[in-house]
Amino acid sequence: MIPWFGWITVLLLTAGLIGALFLSPPDYQQGESVRIIYIHVPAAWMSMFCYMTMTIAAVIGLIWRIKLAEVVARVSAPIGAWFTFLALVTGSLWGKPMWGTYWVWDARLTSELILLFLYLGYIALQNAIEDPRSAARASAILAIVGVVNIPIIKFSVDWWNTLHQPATVSKMGTPSIATSMLIPLLIMAVAFMTYFGWLVLKKARCEVLHRERNSAWVKHLIEDSKH
Repeated sequence: MIPWFGWITVLLLTAGLIGALFLSPPDYQQGESVRIIYIHVPAAWMSMFCYMTMTIAAVIGLIWRIKLAEVVARVSAPIGAWFTFLALVTGSLWGKPMWGTYWVWDARLTSELILLFLYLGYIALQNAIEDPRSAARASAILAIVGVVNIPIIKFSVDWWNTLHQPATVSKMGTPSIATSMLIPLLIMAVAFMTYFGWLVLKKARCEVLHRERNSAWVKHLIEDSKH
């Protein structure tokens, strides 16, 4: 499945970037700076999606002791951290022309920053414990506790008076965004998801081979590859 995810990602990213940079119109208020949303919004969505994927996999590993679930949780964390970092950076670049500053302690921005710290804490805890199974159990607890931050990120613009603009795509009813802008945005979002799948599969394969490097099946695999 890895090659399929890779090629689909390339095709979707190409189509999404062409639509975002050349086919979609500038915004009547934001001008050309609106094109940042085609990276920022999918990255923000993926920051939450990766965390939920990581947490679900961690819970499966914690309850049913499935090694592959622990592997998926472990490899998802750095990917989610990078998506969160990308969302924060692009959000700051968008905020400068819109708000006049790169950063404000807005509820949405602050909760997204907390999400980055949760990812970093999860990664640090994984690396601090030598035994993979013990590391998986300990970090799973942290992931579960951090889930409370996801609805805060999602609904912060509705619960508090924030500078961040409200939902325009996922709100109830018709999205308040032009179709010519919505289609490239959704294509980029799907491209980010397939890219995440591609990375998870590649990293999970490497992690499994590393953990099982002394197993007979891995040794047979290495011998077969030599021939």
